[in-house]
Amino acid sequence: MDTLSYKTVSANKNTVNKEWLLVDADGQALGRLASEVAILLRGKHKPNFTPHVDCGDNVIIINAEKVTLSGNKWEDKSYIRHTGYPGGQRSLSAKEMFGKDPARLVEKAVKGMLPKNKLGAALFRNLKVNVGPDHGQEAQKPKTFTLNYNK
Repeated sequence: MDTLSYKTVSANKNTVNKEWLLVDADGQALGRLASEVAILLRGKHKPNFTPHVDCGDNVIIINAEKVTLSGNKWEDKSYIRHTGYPGGQRSLSAKEMFGKDPARLVEKAVKGMLPKNKLGAALFRNLKVNVGPDHGQEAQKPKTFTLNYNK
């Protein structure tokens, strides 16, 4: 019997096949979009997934300004940060952050679903979020990816 037929093959950065995927956020719920994109960035949809290796795809999100939130989340959802000084806690509602930069709302949602370590930081660099239908990655010939759930 061939001994390699039942061995677990672990992917590394030389054997990983990375693709460019294009996701349209038009009319999508923010959390559901972010969870699907996090899976694509992590590579969990691939048969050779290895937890400690960046084996995910590069993802381009377009139309970030058309993402939706349900219920009262536009007013109630808050994003908190701290300046580092005493009394320096600042917060923005989802509507305020969306008004400043819609792409940042999507980026924060996806980043929160990635690992909180060096691998997570490397995976986040594979994400490009664009406001509007134009993106600068035409040379990579991204494949259009449709999300698995209904709108």
